[in-house]
Amino acid sequence: MMPSSASQPLAERLRPKTLDEFLGQSKILGVQSLLRKSLEGDTVPSMIFWGPPGCGKTSLAHVIKEKTKKRFISISAVSSGVKDIKALLTDAREPEARKQGTILFIDEIHRFNKGQQDALLGAVEDGTITLIGATTENPGFEINKALLSRSQLILFSPLSSEDLRKLAEVALKTHPRGLLRPDISVAPEVIEKVVHQADGDARYLLNQLEWIVQNLGDKKNLDLSILEEIQYKKPLRYDKSGEEHYNLISALHKSVRGSDPHAALYWLHRMLQGGEDPRFILRRLMRMAMEDIGLADPNALLLATAAREAFDFMGAPEGLIALDELAIYLSLAPKSNSVELAGMEADRLIQNTGMLPVPKAFRNAVTRVGKDLGYGEKYEYDHNSEGAYSGQDHLPKALLGTSIYKPTLYGKEKQFTEKLHQLNAIKEKKRPLA
Repeated sequence: MMPSSASQPLAERLRPKTLDEFLGQSKILGVQSLLRKSLEGDTVPSMIFWGPPGCGKTSLAHVIKEKTKKRFISISAVSSGVKDIKALLTDAREPEARKQGTILFIDEIHRFNKGQQDALLGAVEDGTITLIGATTENPGFEINKALLSRSQLILFSPLSSEDLRKLAEVALKTHPRGLLRPDISVAPEVIEKVVHQADGDARYLLNQLEWIVQNLGDKKNLDLSILEEIQYKKPLRYDKSGEEHYNLISALHKSVRGSDPHAALYWLHRMLQGGEDPRFILRRLMRMAMEDIGLADPNALLLATAAREAFDFMGAPEGLIALDELAIYLSLAPKSNSVELAGMEADRLIQNTGMLPVPKAFRNAVTRVGKDLGYGEKYEYDHNSEGAYSGQDHLPKALLGTSIYKPTLYGKEKQFTEKLHQLNAIKEKKRPLA
């Protein structure tokens, strides 16, 4: 027997109508939580709900709609614009509407541009509306600071495996708006697999259950072999331009920097399986070779360049092995950020001291005027010096004795440190006493 509302997707039918029906999010909706108390007292503030797909953001908005005595208006940022917002705000400012109060729920609020978000500011600030926005993207990037400062940020977590198991059981057999199929015997490993694949996403879980039951036919026993026949694969949660994109590349970078090849390979393949462009990953690995390894192992940059060429030549899947090789090599290479720090120090010196003149000895005397002014005089040709090193100071006079590049004692740079000490000793002997 199927419920009369079966034409609606299962996930929509099972949206909770009360707090008691709401699943998960005990941290933000616990008995003593401020959010629960404000909801029960119909005093919810303007809020931004932030969390992954299928964790209950829109469902909680529906619970608020059922419970509040205020006008509740729901729109999607995908299909609404500034004109729609202004019309809603004009209506909300009418005396009757203002007396009753208006809650405006905006799903996927991150899709509103700056102008659309700015249109909400005044109405939120003067209390014309209580704004509830739902987003899967980091509000720090996607929501105007002014609007964010006027709202409470509510963090939603992915649903736990236990929550999803309960949901699967009631959706399949007991919930009056569910599938109502107690006649189907489901193997525990099937539930475990679907719960694992859902990865905290209740909507995905319910869509999967509905798809499976619709395609069971006359079968009453659902085991893994039958599941494999009818189930489609869920794409990994990954947005190449969103929060997860930056989180994963950050994890990869920090794993390489932290000399952890196991984690580096894991995060690398998380990105690849999520559909990331291997060339983007190669660019970041090349940056790591320069930024985190540098001259501690000059071969790192050479291997990064070779990996890029190998992938461009071979393509996927064979060329992806070059990314694995590079990630492992970079993880285990000696680490030094001295090259990056040296560049930053050179920039700082120039900003602080300005464009100091080139010493005359190092100027190129290509014209008569230059020669008359003494360009090139007192320059010592290094190849004519012992060890091909003259010991001259090449910096502007105001910066004599300044050290910009400071090598570490790791890898190849240990040799550079010793070399610099030798060169500085020769230079000190030549430098005139003050």
